[in-house]
Amino acid sequence: MSMKITLLTIGRLKEKFLVEAVAEYVKRLKPFATVGIREVPEQRTIDDEGERLLSLVPKDAWLCVLDVGGVELSSEEFASTLETLMVEGKSQWTFVIGGAFGISDRLREAADFRLSLSRMTFTHQMTRVILVEQIYRAFKIIRGEKYHW
Repeated sequence: MSMKITLLTIGRLKEKFLVEAVAEYVKRLKPFATVGIREVPEQRTIDDEGERLLSLVPKDAWLCVLDVGGVELSSEEFASTLETLMVEGKSQWTFVIGGAFGISDRLREAADFRLSLSRMTFTHQMTRVILVEQIYRAFKIIRGEKYHW
């Protein structure tokens, strides 16, 4: 099964070290999935951002939004969630990272899953690094490969 992962984000990564970190994990993910990142400029309101992001979600994609009110999972639980999707034949996943002011209610309601990375607050730029690392870690866990201890 050919996996396709899309990250939809508000705003661009500005810091070189964050750009490099995301690029490294995207490179590491190549044996497991094709990863695309689509950066959307900030809109006038989070509702406008939500509509723009929703318009970019591929048809039939499993949609996960990063949301402070979402479910917190361990790395193993996240891997299990993704493995279940694979078993169910869902090979196209879209992860949405909103902007500094969060995500719209409509985007939240459209999601198949709402994920919280932590009760701590991270910049949406740092969230991108953490998310791609956790996706990579999940694939390593699923395959029983060395990386996650």
